[in-house]
Amino acid sequence: MNWLRSCFCRAALVCIALTACVSLSATKPEAPVYDVRSAVVLSGPNMPAELLSGINDRVNVAINATVRDTVLPRVVLTIRVVSIQKGLGFQKDRNVAKISIDAASVEDGSVIAVSAFDVTSIAADPKLADEILAEDVAARIRSVFSLSGRGR
Repeated sequence: MNWLRSCFCRAALVCIALTACVSLSATKPEAPVYDVRSAVVLSGPNMPAELLSGINDRVNVAINATVRDTVLPRVVLTIRVVSIQKGLGFQKDRNVAKISIDAASVEDGSVIAVSAFDVTSIAADPKLADEILAEDVAARIRSVFSLSGRGR
């Protein structure tokens, strides 16, 4: 009986090891990359102007700094700040922005990519919360759309 239990444990261990190896070797399909030509930031009422202009300026600077060696689909980004929440958490230093982005084709205007995400930033000084949140949102957009450069 001990022999059977021992064989079962070894077989289970081998199966677990093989499963782990398979997941390590699996490759994710590459995300599509676009040639972003410009971006515009939109929002509903009562959004801080410093946040909106900060995102817009940083993203457009990154777009202008990005050079593509290959021909890619050209798009224009429409960035929507859906909502923001400030002063969250125990120390009231967390800020969250919900962002939605549409990438529309330059050729025909059709939306060819959509992205939505939340960005959380930490700002000890509430006066700097919009500026820090704008940088964090712009950094996320630079990452998602493979843009180079930094704003300001």
